[in-house]
Amino acid sequence: MKRISYLQYLLLLLFVVLQFDSNAQSKPAAAKSSIYVDDKGVIRWKDNNKEASFFGVNYTVPFAFGYRSHKTLQVPLEKAIDQDVYHLARLGLNAFRVHVWDTEITDSTGNLIENEHLRLFDYLIAQLKKRNIKILITPIAFWGNGYPERDEATGSFSAKYGKDRALVEEEAFKAQERYLEQFFKHKNPYTSLTYTDDPDVLAMEINNEPHHSGPPERTTEYINRMTKAVKGTGWNKPVFYNISESPKYADAVVKADVDGHSFQWYPTGLVANFALKGNHLPHVDTYAIPFDSIPAFRNRAKMVYEFDSGDVLDSYMYPAMARSFRTAGFQWATQFAYDPLATAYANPEYQTHYLNLAYTPSKAISFLIAAKVFDRVPRLKSYGQYPASATFESFRVSYEESLSEMNTNNAFYYSNSTKTKPLSPAKLKHVAGVGSSEIVNYKGTGAYFLDKVKEGVWRLEVMPDVIQVRDPFERPSLKKEVTRIQWGNHQMTIDLPDLGADYTVEALHEGDSLKSSAEGRQINISPGVYLLAQKGKKSSGIPQRIGNIGLREFVAPEAFASQPAVAHHPDIEVSAGKSHILRFQIAGVEPSDKISVQLNHTAGGWKTLGVSPVAAHQYQVELPSELQKPGELSYKLIVRKGNEQFFTFPGGHTGDPYNWESVQADSWKTRVAAVNAAAELFNPATDRSRVSVYAPLWKNNKVEYISSFLPGEMLIRQLIVNSADANGMGFQFNFGDKLSGRTSELNTFDRIIFKARAIDKPLKAKLVIVTKDAEAYSKDFNLSRELHEFEIPIGDLKPDAQMLLPRPYPGFHPLYFKAADGSGLKLSDAEKVQIIFEAAKDEKNQGLELGSILLLKRAGPDR
Repeated sequence: MKRISYLQYLLLLLFVVLQFDSNAQSKPAAAKSSIYVDDKGVIRWKDNNKEASFFGVNYTVPFAFGYRSHKTLQVPLEKAIDQDVYHLARLGLNAFRVHVWDTEITDSTGNLIENEHLRLFDYLIAQLKKRNIKILITPIAFWGNGYPERDEATGSFSAKYGKDRALVEEEAFKAQERYLEQFFKHKNPYTSLTYTDDPDVLAMEINNEPHHSGPPERTTEYINRMTKAVKGTGWNKPVFYNISESPKYADAVVKADVDGHSFQWYPTGLVANFALKGNHLPHVDTYAIPFDSIPAFRNRAKMVYEFDSGDVLDSYMYPAMARSFRTAGFQWATQFAYDPLATAYANPEYQTHYLNLAYTPSKAISFLIAAKVFDRVPRLKSYGQYPASATFESFRVSYEESLSEMNTNNAFYYSNSTKTKPLSPAKLKHVAGVGSSEIVNYKGTGAYFLDKVKEGVWRLEVMPDVIQVRDPFERPSLKKEVTRIQWGNHQMTIDLPDLGADYTVEALHEGDSLKSSAEGRQINISPGVYLLAQKGKKSSGIPQRIGNIGLREFVAPEAFASQPAVAHHPDIEVSAGKSHILRFQIAGVEPSDKISVQLNHTAGGWKTLGVSPVAAHQYQVELPSELQKPGELSYKLIVRKGNEQFFTFPGGHTGDPYNWESVQADSWKTRVAAVNAAAELFNPATDRSRVSVYAPLWKNNKVEYISSFLPGEMLIRQLIVNSADANGMGFQFNFGDKLSGRTSELNTFDRIIFKARAIDKPLKAKLVIVTKDAEAYSKDFNLSRELHEFEIPIGDLKPDAQMLLPRPYPGFHPLYFKAADGSGLKLSDAEKVQIIFEAAKDEKNQGLELGSILLLKRAGPDR
């Protein structure tokens, strides 16, 4: 045998190594995955086979308007990401998802563009990993990048094909395959890992909300080709595909080679343009999945890529949604979308959503509690129908208290003040809340957290005060402040057994050297982070991290503005001769400022009264008896700083309002109703901007407001053009605030009066009154083409189902909810009126016109 030289041996060895490396590159090694989907569709941890669950948010700062808004405000983007990720960790979240704006990081043929958006996304991934927040990536969004502004011309494949063409055209398929291959091979410069190799990137969803069309086979082909492109990078983690956006293609979607399916939930609809009021717990009582009849679906994992209680500012919805998710079998749920700290003062990005720890503290604590629900509630366990489902395991939600609550031996969380007794104060390790409880009595309005560091030592974190100065769900602008942050010093009393009454307080955050002691468990505290220790207890040797947060970490925003701002919701109408209090929420004032209300009455009477503080940023004044007479009351609030500076509300006008040249004419107005006067439930002329409509096919349905033959009178007009496409319509108005000034006399009304007619053919309709307990009472009425006045005695209203308005989305969720029969309708409990009609099949131009809806008393005027 011929012998080879040492040099030849080295060259041969090098050749073998290079060939091995080449083969390794052509066939990527399988990525490490920490989870898997078992044969029953359950997501499990690989290391112990236990069920896994993930709850968190979407967050969009690296892309689109999130990116541009921070640039406009000159906010460093990396710093913004750091701050927001800290707050996500502070809320105890463990999941992040976003639909990547592929339009900003690709060309028209699907090539990946390494740019600032991708770099910031990589930076975000790296920061999330440090907090042990797991990641699910949806690499294709299809969207333009404009909203709420105009889309930019990006030259991407999504811009070229759009969502519909991208799902059927061959060249679009190829562009997406190319993009997916490059995207999942891209190496994150902050982690030195590809998304495929990153163990904290747990799963992927191919695209965001696909609108499928064409042959079902093409849909299945599309999904399989995209999945193959991803797996070709070595990806062996779960792959999800949306099934809820195109339910007619569910069979084709399930035939594809994926591990699970994604869903969304917007139970109160989207973009109402105003804050929704009323009890929406029936909207979230159950998550109805209509695909169980497809055999292959039953062994697929289920995740919720987006959800929110859109346009709802109250803090009772999230835990109920988390409970319903678990009952339906979901193991991943991410809210859309968490508001960045830098822009949350204006809520500009997605006006229908509003969630931020600093700016919506009660909702944020409710979300923290929801995360605990998602972790602790057993999958597939049912808790009955509302109201029974409002209390489950260690959790409670209450519409009337706007409250979410968790009460266990070691944790006590509450989203608003509560009178609930903690199970075991001596065993507590975590407390978080807004307002007051038996553990913490606090005068401020921001959120706070207490975490036990060791026996007799606690970490206290206090956020600044928050004052709602405008409806955050109106049309947004970076120039319009909707929520004011205000830093202040407030009393806080902490009653934790192992702290005692005279515990020590030491500031931990940068720039504060406070060291003091409590007196009778009470301290005066400003926003920041503090170490509390039992008197004589040494605080040495304490850990520098508690879970995923640092001991000294603290993030809070400065105020966007400092001038006075006033939030006030005048009663539309109040009862004559009854005591009435005007309440104001005021920001930007000092104890030395003089605050007064100037009142004028149309029946004679003028008065200027001082306004008294009753709580943090809360002020009030009682209406004098001489102004409690029938007529119209108009009033202004005046803030005087020193001798020369005035602010007059409504409007926030500057300048001396008493100067003879002042032209400030704005005022709030309240009608003082005469004894036995009618009460108005709904008026199309004044209430149309806050109506919720059920019109399932907008192209086929019309909702209009038209004038009647009487001056100033308007009618709401609802029309179904062709009933082959839709079987009914309805609308709802919440009159709770409208009649809040006449609550004391509501139960004395005994009939409902309204005028209505059918548009073309006779029609049967229904009037429904819904109470705060979600009980509904209805009465049918028959309409002809003549405008007719209907009178319905209150006693004729019988238990029925309410239409869930705004309509829950997706549309396969229940449209109606029927509570268990109550003890009968009490108008003092009523808050919504609905008008509903069904259409005859294959008939055209069916609908109704309806005027104001009034409450009358037999002792009152006849009509």
